[in-house]
Amino acid sequence: MTARELIEVVLDPGSFESWDQPVERDPSSGNPSYRAQLDAAEMRAGTDEAVLTGRALMRGRPVAAVVSEFAFLGGSIGRAAAARITAAVLRATAERLPILASTASGGTRMQEGAPAFVEMVRISRALMEHKAAGLPYLVHLRHPTTGGVFASWGSLGHITVAEPGALIGFLGPKVYEALYDKPFPAGVQTAENLAARGVIDGVVESAELSVLLDRALSVLVDPLAAPTLARRTGSIGSADGWDSVLRTRRAERAGVRDLLRYGATATVRLTEADASVLVALTRLDGQPCVLVGQDRSQHKPMGPTALRQARRGMRLAEDLGLPLVTVIDTPGAELSPAAEEGGVAAEIAQCIATLAILKVPTISVLLGQGTGGGALALLPATTVIAAEHAWLAPLPPEGASAIMHGDTTHAADMASAQHITATALHGTGTVHHLIPERDDDTAESLALAVVAECASHLSA
Repeated sequence: MTARELIEVVLDPGSFESWDQPVERDPSSGNPSYRAQLDAAEMRAGTDEAVLTGRALMRGRPVAAVVSEFAFLGGSIGRAAAARITAAVLRATAERLPILASTASGGTRMQEGAPAFVEMVRISRALMEHKAAGLPYLVHLRHPTTGGVFASWGSLGHITVAEPGALIGFLGPKVYEALYDKPFPAGVQTAENLAARGVIDGVVESAELSVLLDRALSVLVDPLAAPTLARRTGSIGSADGWDSVLRTRRAERAGVRDLLRYGATATVRLTEADASVLVALTRLDGQPCVLVGQDRSQHKPMGPTALRQARRGMRLAEDLGLPLVTVIDTPGAELSPAAEEGGVAAEIAQCIATLAILKVPTISVLLGQGTGGGALALLPATTVIAAEHAWLAPLPPEGASAIMHGDTTHAADMASAQHITATALHGTGTVHHLIPERDDDTAESLALAVVAECASHLSA
């Protein structure tokens, strides 16, 4: 799609108001060949530069839009285009508007050299000031997005998605082949590969982009709503450690996906579907937050990459000024040579340290299994709540048994001896609030009880 077509498809029809001033080019100066290229590009693209900016509505919400036009010299960014982008960002910040950027560019404009290249710094500085003001910056990468654009304003979004099959990368494959006399490996610079590796947040058809933006903005800018779910009350006895361990290992027990399925709305998932740690922008019973949750259903241990994703969610909450909810339900961090070389211990430490100094409200939910450093990485919070049969331990009871007794047959004894239950943790002050569980609980009913407890603290 052209820039104008994308604007009409994604934003409310007829709502776009241009902020762009006509580009004035002095015919008596500059390279005549370049001037001819600019004139031809203007005729071909139907725009006077490689980017359009303005104000529009997204499902009735005012937003600022910055949209590349690839037909104008490959969407390359010269000084005039860069000045247009910077001016739009500054105006959006002054008017406190979210920015929606859609890129399609080969990078900075070679005809203008270094002066155009360094403009990426000015654009980036303006965007960081916009984000420091607590305003959303959402990015949509179109085919292709490469070079200085991807390495600056294309990679600074709070949320970044790309269209299917898009070429996304720092170095253009033609440049690589010319420099090194061999083709760039296939499949590396694709939207799908970058999403799978956590470089971007997802792949979205342009026609579906408005749905994603609507969900994101409903969390980021829509008014707060009062919680509707009632908090669960009831008596809680002293749980048996081994019984709690067995309960939390049942396949049918509620997990983080059930919290999102039954108690959340407007969810924008920022990790791949099979990730061991889910990061999502969402509303729990109407309360906006960033959720970071361990997903035991994937049967994947938490490795360094998953922990980095978790930390990314923590930073996102801080950047957006949103509460952070972490959900602990893990059999433990990855134990492997690859995890050691990837710095798994350092990543756990960084998660703990990041959580400890966040300025936004934080809630940690001990939902089920809480094993080892992987659980500890998401535990520090201003409020810690736990389901009645959740537990927290340095190792699974079998591992503790192996250390203490040289076998795993004493696992049940270790579960009792190590005071791992939610009730025991509540007694020592590690857990602040307990959620009663019922023998007839389904995944849905327990999930709703947990969400209700979270929402009550988010709205406090």
